[in-house]
Amino acid sequence: MLIDVITIFPDMLDGFIGQSMMKRAAQAGLVTFNGLNLRDFTDDKHRTTDERPFGGGPGMVMKPEPIFKAVESVRTEKSRVILMCPQGKPFGQQRAQELSKEEHLIFVCGHYEGIDERIRATLVNEEISIGDYILTNGVLPAAVVIDAVVRLIPGVLGGEGAAEQESFSEPLLEYPQYTRPPEFRGMKVPAELLSGDHAAIAKWRRKQSEKRTAERRPDLLNNRPAENGDGA
Repeated sequence: MLIDVITIFPDMLDGFIGQSMMKRAAQAGLVTFNGLNLRDFTDDKHRTTDERPFGGGPGMVMKPEPIFKAVESVRTEKSRVILMCPQGKPFGQQRAQELSKEEHLIFVCGHYEGIDERIRATLVNEEISIGDYILTNGVLPAAVVIDAVVRLIPGVLGGEGAAEQESFSEPLLEYPQYTRPPEFRGMKVPAELLSGDHAAIAKWRRKQSEKRTAERRPDLLNNRPAENGDGA
């Protein structure tokens, strides 16, 4: 996969893509990251990427010309252009799985008060939001989406099925996890996990996932598909 990130703060990406799983994925040739400095696509001596909004109002608005030029410099027929913004569709695991099958993702990261509407209308394929809150710029949410997507690319996590067993791979939270020692400060690991009975362990984990989801995220249970033909 090729991932291009268009931003006026490309250096913000360096620490993220140069560590841990992202670094290993790049070294293995599974993904290539490019940070495009939006200011390189301006024409004036001040390298201006924003202007005051028509009609007045607070803040600054991202200009269309640099963003169009930046996207068009890397876009191909196989590209998917994504705008990170609070008005986008909420991002979830299902969308991450879908995006992990793409060959080329281009992330447009907004800044300031907003972006020129012509960018939304004609340049991008979709808009994504990671939550109902405001961040300094679009690089941070883009990094969240990239992390969720790249880890689903075959070979990135290493172990077969590792990604499928995590929280949100289905609409259930992950079961409680334990490791050594079997008893710590009077707190014992559940007997089922020490039994060696794989069926009993799987049953315990499923029950705990359902219980935890009901307690913490009951909204997820409404998204679970029916488990039999009568829809019950």
